[in-house]
Amino acid sequence: MGLKEKLGIFRELLDYLWEQKLWWMIPMVSVLVLFGVLLFLAQGSAVAPFIYTLF
Repeated sequence: MGLKEKLGIFRELLDYLWEQKLWWMIPMVSVLVLFGVLLFLAQGSAVAPFIYTLF
């Protein structure tokens, strides 16, 4: 599964939330996705111990 397909899934989720008038959930979902990406990218680096202390 490529990056373009993963971004497509995220786009479909945002479209669904918009169509169902769940605008208030879009910021929450976006923040959760950003934290997930941050943790995924930092898991193999030297920065990981500092990121985990934030949580």
